[in-house]
Amino acid sequence: MADIVNLRQFRKTKARSEKESQAEQNRLTFGRTKNEKTLTKALNDKAERTLDQKKLDKPEDGA
Repeated sequence: MADIVNLRQFRKTKARSEKESQAEQNRLTFGRTKNEKTLTKALNDKAERTLDQKKLDKPEDGA
């Protein structure tokens, strides 16, 4: 026979765990210092510039 479960407590526990997982995701997404953000932006910009420098220009056949 199955155990008796209080649905109210089950719902509250489930809501708490969902809130905690959302909070963890927000900490990963938004929980960075200004220095970390600027460093990441600088590295991304440098990588983009390096990639753009290595592109080969193809002549257009407009003639």
